[in-house]
Amino acid sequence: MKRFKDRAQAGELLAQKLLELGYSQEPHLWVFGLPRGGVPVAYAVAQRLKAPLEVWVVRKLGTPGHEELAMGAIASGGGRVLNQEIVESLGLNPKTIAAVERQEQAELQQREQLYRGHRPFPSLKGQTVLLIDDGLATGATMQAALMAARSHQPKRLVVAVPVAPPDTVAKLRAIADEVVCLETPAFFQAVGLWYEHFPQVSDAEVLELLSKAQSGHKP
Repeated sequence: MKRFKDRAQAGELLAQKLLELGYSQEPHLWVFGLPRGGVPVAYAVAQRLKAPLEVWVVRKLGTPGHEELAMGAIASGGGRVLNQEIVESLGLNPKTIAAVERQEQAELQQREQLYRGHRPFPSLKGQTVLLIDDGLATGATMQAALMAARSHQPKRLVVAVPVAPPDTVAKLRAIADEVVCLETPAFFQAVGLWYEHFPQVSDAEVLELLSKAQSGHKP
C-alpha cells in the first residue's frame, strides 16, 4: 500500500469513502476527532460531510516504568479499557493501576476544559456518531471512546480511520456498529510509518481547527 501524504490527505480520502457509503445523507451526524492526531483527519471529514466537529478526549494508561506501553485507556464520559494480558503479565496490582488512572483522569479533565471551554457537550441520543483517529495500533483508546459514546445512546456508532491492523479492526467491529478503515496492512508496527509527514499535533492546532469548524457550521 502507499503511505498517506499527511493527516489532511488521509482525512480527504477517508471522507471520500464515507461519502461513497452514504454518510452525507445522514440527517443527524456528528464527527468526533480523538485529540490530538485524530482532529486534523476528522476536520477534513466534517468539512466534506458538512457535519459539526467535536472532540472526544481519550488518555492512554501508561505502564509504570514503561509508559510507552499502554495497559489501557480512559475517555471523557467514563469509558475505561484495561489490557488484562499486560496487567497480568507484569503483575500490576489495583493500587498501581488506580494511581496511574487518577493522574490521567486529571490530565483528561484539563484537556476537556482546554478544548471545550464553556461549550456544552452535544446531545447524541438518536444521532449518528463518527469517531475518528489518524490510525489505530491496539485500538485501546478507540475502545474507551466507544464505551463512553455508547452511553449517550446514539442511533449509530461508527469508527472511521485511515489505517489499522486487521486484528484491531476485527476487535472494534464487535463493539461498533460499523468500522470504516482504508488500509489494513498485516505488517503494521506503528501508525506513523504509514504517513510520509507525521508531525506531532499541538493543542493550538486542535483549537484552531475546532474554531474554524464551529464558525463554518452551526448545528
